[in-house]
Amino acid sequence: MSGKQIGPVLKAWYQWKALRLPWRKRFLVGLDLQGNTYWEFKLQRGDDTSGRFRRIVNYSRSTHYSEVKVPPQWHQWLRYQRERPPSLQEQSADVMRQERMKVLVAEADARWDAKPSLIDMPGKEKGQPVPPLNTGKTQPQEQAARAGGREQEVQDAVKPKENPWKRARGGPNETWQPAPWTPTSARKREVRGKLS
Repeated sequence: MSGKQIGPVLKAWYQWKALRLPWRKRFLVGLDLQGNTYWEFKLQRGDDTSGRFRRIVNYSRSTHYSEVKVPPQWHQWLRYQRERPPSLQEQSADVMRQERMKVLVAEADARWDAKPSLIDMPGKEKGQPVPPLNTGKTQPQEQAARAGGREQEVQDAVKPKENPWKRARGGPNETWQPAPWTPTSARKREVRGKLS
């Protein structure tokens, strides 16, 4: 447990601040395992008709802003998503649950890494073995040329094909430029009829 130990004097002070006396504006609700304190307060003393209490968290002044960590249970309480504040036992049980989850996740990752992957490429360290080279299946053009004497077909198959984009280059669309706009004079309309 990462919580700080509370001395008897500080514990008595917390109990005193938690009492809901009518002249008080702020009431201590609880604290978390990091030592942050959580408070409720009214905008005016003795005003019970103003609606719900405002909720805030106070942390020690030595804590830097980036190091403030509000547990999820207290965050729910601060946002009015939970009616009752979490107890210290509930918070410590949640910390233990998180530690167990870290161990279970590490074990699951180890099991996952031990299984062979289907997407690994052949020849990689963890991948499938490289298949043996079979010239009869991998090079059918040379085998057909030897068997049937069709050397011309083999040469045509080996010859690089013409790039289809080469034919598309240099067409009339490549050199086309828009002409400048020159407005034409409009004819005046004749007004038919008399103006009244």
